[in-house]
Amino acid sequence: MKVLLIEDDADAADFVRSVLSEAGHSVDVRGDGERGLDQARAGDYDALVVDRMLPGMDGISLLKRYREGGGRAPALFLSALGEVDHRVEGLQAGGDDYLIKPYAPSELVARVEALGRRNPGEGPPTRLAVGGLEMDLLARTVVRDGVKIDLQPREFRLLEFLMRHAGQVVTRTMLLEKVWDYHFDPQTNVIDVHVSRLRGKIDKDFEKPLLHTVRGAGYRLEA
Repeated sequence: MKVLLIEDDADAADFVRSVLSEAGHSVDVRGDGERGLDQARAGDYDALVVDRMLPGMDGISLLKRYREGGGRAPALFLSALGEVDHRVEGLQAGGDDYLIKPYAPSELVARVEALGRRNPGEGPPTRLAVGGLEMDLLARTVVRDGVKIDLQPREFRLLEFLMRHAGQVVTRTMLLEKVWDYHFDPQTNVIDVHVSRLRGKIDKDFEKPLLHTVRGAGYRLEA
């Protein structure tokens, strides 16, 4: 799943991003209400995770404006405010779920994945396809020409990003930021290693390769 996390506390944001990333999900983070709303409107997200107390614009106001503008991605509120009235206010603002801090990481993952299953058909896709390669984002399965392909969580995220940008050149910087959540180049061959492993799984035993190296630029997935 592609998730937008709107959380101003850097430590809390790193924790949530780490938990969801380890579960195989792609997470973008914004630290204030205004930027979070702009990103939610511009991005193609399967779910939003929104802290209630945000600078610039609180989470309740953010989600109300998002819904009023036609935003359809399901949303989970995170808050230390756990009274019934607080939860009701969040749901009435357009939230689909409400999780009270502190919470168990496993519950966070389960609730976010449950949101993905509620996502309306007109919203972000739950299946991706390139040629004979198909990915089910909810069941987290990958099949090529009827053959099931087993991927590790990071490989799944890498392939998901490539499939979402099928036909486009995907740069090393894009992969570092969106798949590894790095905003700097660690000067390692981690991308090369994972791309090589992924290529071995989705291309090796098939007639035509899908994952191509674009010399000096990056990679491109296309039939």
